[in-house]
Amino acid sequence: MSSPLLSVKNLSVDFTQGDRVTHAVSNASLELNKGETLALVGESGSGKSVTAHSILRLLPASSSHPDGNIEFEGENLLQMSEAKIRGVRGNRIGMIFQEPMSSLNPLHTIEKQINEVLFVHQGLGRKQARERTLELLEMVEIQNAKKRLGAFPHELSGGQRQRVMIAMALANKPDLLIADEPTTALDVTVQAQVLQLLRQLQEQFKMAILLITHDLGIVRKHADRVAVMTQGKIIETGNTEELFLHPQHSYTKILLESEPGGQPVTVTDSATYFVSTRNLKVWFPIQKGVLKRTVDHVKAVDGVSLEIRKGHSLGVVGESGSGKSTLGLALLRLIKSEGEIQFGDVYLDALNQKQITPIRKAMQIVFQDPFGSLSPRMTVEQIVSEGLEIHKLEKEENREEQIVQVLKEVDLDPELRHRYPHEFSGGQRQRIAIARALVLKPSFLVLDEPTSSLDRSVQSQVLELLRNLQKKHNLTYLFISHDLKIIQALCHDIIVMKDGIALEAGPTAKIMNNPQNPYTKALLKAAF
Repeated sequence: MSSPLLSVKNLSVDFTQGDRVTHAVSNASLELNKGETLALVGESGSGKSVTAHSILRLLPASSSHPDGNIEFEGENLLQMSEAKIRGVRGNRIGMIFQEPMSSLNPLHTIEKQINEVLFVHQGLGRKQARERTLELLEMVEIQNAKKRLGAFPHELSGGQRQRVMIAMALANKPDLLIADEPTTALDVTVQAQVLQLLRQLQEQFKMAILLITHDLGIVRKHADRVAVMTQGKIIETGNTEELFLHPQHSYTKILLESEPGGQPVTVTDSATYFVSTRNLKVWFPIQKGVLKRTVDHVKAVDGVSLEIRKGHSLGVVGESGSGKSTLGLALLRLIKSEGEIQFGDVYLDALNQKQITPIRKAMQIVFQDPFGSLSPRMTVEQIVSEGLEIHKLEKEENREEQIVQVLKEVDLDPELRHRYPHEFSGGQRQRIAIARALVLKPSFLVLDEPTSSLDRSVQSQVLELLRNLQKKHNLTYLFISHDLKIIQALCHDIIVMKDGIALEAGPTAKIMNNPQNPYTKALLKAAF
């Protein structure tokens, strides 16, 4: 039998900060053969990315490798000179990073960024590099590739940015591609396209892929073998199908069982309609010329009507750019819109901002990225109590009691309330964001992708929490997501959006079992 392309043997990685040593990886071993896909799975903080970055020696100076070897085609990468490892990086081993927006340079065009790889590793001239860049963009199926050469990263969608990252990683036809969570932030349909593309390119170049992910659905479809990692250790390795059917380690069993499941809270159809819109429109003007004349509009939400009963959940489904988040913001009157918005027995569209302020405490929002929506300069206590101060809801002496109570409700230790957001995990930060909304005792919550950046097991916990809170307080939810498994587990009704228009709406079970619109069918096919 031929020797493996990549062999990681008893790898340990430590990070040193002053006197403190963190053991990020302990005695991890894995092998990857030519043309094979090995998935490295585990939750956030398990050591997956640290292991991957060690292969290309991309870890910061504070890291060290007390034990282990990393052999690529028989050579130990950890003992290579800096000049030699630079020749391996990007040339023989390519890497796609998790967040394309932060790994692409916002100041340079797409052409310039891909050209740089070709100049450095292949010594191509400008004309040859342009031709090869165009060829690469067409290979990763970017529409109108020639027009996109001069585009900057912010002018591309998430899926297009990820394709650019793939083009850069494959520019030198590497033998091994490390894909670190390549589809985390993408919609299900775009995810499916990107993974299909990677599979085609793998066959074309006969390359091996080390796929790092926490999405087990992707693993089952796309990996030949799986290595499971937790707390810096690889605890189980095996053939994909065998591992899914007969997991050996208790942690692997927990991971496999943590797919979002369960049923929405039991409700009655006799509940009154609580939130509704009629022909809601949010159009953003496109202005051109010196006089900034409006020449057209971006129709982010274009004539959407919906109704949500008291204590029910409505799931809003669609890809990025479909208008889901804009619809949520418009419902809360956080952006300007046209059309009727009814909340309880009040017509919000008829009120000015001053009249709407007292009603705000009853309508709250939980954002997608808890780290971005929590102030890094405030403690958890200050973050949660801010709403109470603004709405003058509690006397100062009662505030602490309220905060302790609401933190207990979201299953957070109240003793942690004097800490700052960066000291918490993603799941804990999302609980803080939910506590901030709940402390005002709202009746309506807009939840904008609140679980998309979380591990599956943490997603399940947050979903369970949301169901319990809904049952206890009779809350009404508008739940925005591109993950249909989560929608199925939480929402009573669904509305499917594309390009600002509601294509299909109805009870969850009906739409899941018998979709009418071709787009809904495509979404369901990609999700399940």
